[in-house]
Amino acid sequence: MRTILHADLDAFYASVEQLDDPSLRGRPVIVGGHRDERGVVSASSYEARVFGVVSAMPLRTAARRCPDGVFLPGRPERYRQLSRQVMAIFASYTPLVEPISLDEAFLDVSDSRAAFGDGPTIAREIKRRVLDEVGLVVSVGVATNKLCAKIASDLRKPDALVIVPPGEEASFLAPLPIRRLWGVGPQAQRALGEYGVTTIGQLAALESSTLRRRFGIHGDELSARARGADPSPVVSSHAPKSIGHEHTFDVDSADPGRLEATLLDLAESVATRLRRHDLAARAVQLKLRYEGFETLTRQAPLPHPTRDSRPLYDTAIGLLRKTQVAGRGVRLIGLTAIGLTEAQQLTLFDAPDREDRLSRSIDTVRERFGEDAITRARLLAQRPHRRFDFGERPDAAPGNDEDGA
Repeated sequence: MRTILHADLDAFYASVEQLDDPSLRGRPVIVGGHRDERGVVSASSYEARVFGVVSAMPLRTAARRCPDGVFLPGRPERYRQLSRQVMAIFASYTPLVEPISLDEAFLDVSDSRAAFGDGPTIAREIKRRVLDEVGLVVSVGVATNKLCAKIASDLRKPDALVIVPPGEEASFLAPLPIRRLWGVGPQAQRALGEYGVTTIGQLAALESSTLRRRFGIHGDELSARARGADPSPVVSSHAPKSIGHEHTFDVDSADPGRLEATLLDLAESVATRLRRHDLAARAVQLKLRYEGFETLTRQAPLPHPTRDSRPLYDTAIGLLRKTQVAGRGVRLIGLTAIGLTEAQQLTLFDAPDREDRLSRSIDTVRERFGEDAITRARLLAQRPHRRFDFGERPDAAPGNDEDGA
């Protein structure tokens, strides 16, 4: 019988800000930018959520709902630092740790009983250590599979510890709304509503053949999950499928110089993260969003797999010049490295060793002293004042809460 934990730091980014600045404790904290910017909320404290402020909400909407909120641009390096500390605590109980993002992970502690006790005992010890050693609160769900562990950790936040006893998976899920089940988004909810299904228990009672007719092969998966079945293993590591950054302008920009400088900044950051994962990209994707949220994406192959910023930038610039309409303002621009591979393949005429060593040296300086410690001269005048990314999301089990809810 497996024992799976899902550990999720409560309101992670906002909690880190409150940890580092005690004057923010008990106040509504909103991370993602300043109140008058055109970006979106990346995280909100529980005090801000009382006012209806949630992740992905426009910052200006959040400011209207929570006029007394403390708006902060965020500190990705600090969040990554504390995330590494928390993940190290997880790894001290089992080598089977599957990070889902900076603030949550699955742990398979099935073989840890002899050394550390049963699942609930390990969960309590993890909660205590994360609070004592890092200063953050983590919610934990304990179950026989990832599905139930994840749903359990979400139920009683913050500071939750919810245990699903073996054999009680279906009864645990039965009274919950179907939106909590993986794979049941708004469209599926509407479709299931046609059958009078609003709870997971009602979904489990439907004939599999009915679900199969309505949802195809996905219907079988829904039926199994509704009964609490999830055989998916905890995988100790996932390579990201893509690595990207985006920037939202305060005012729509049609200035080619500013757009190209922003792309250079994004390419630098994407290349740094490729090197951090020892990955190389085979292609680049450009994203442009105009007023009215019209969004265009274009992609092109790279000359060869690379983790250097220059080829990423050159290819993205080619896409920009083909795509951008002269005089039309851009609201958001993004660059994503795709087609990732573990090894950097180099042509006969490349001289990557010196460039790679130089890039890694720059990475080390930036990691220690901040991203702006070393930058290209071109970016000094035009560098965007805010470029915010929290890390990669590998393909993994989906969840329903936002940034460590």
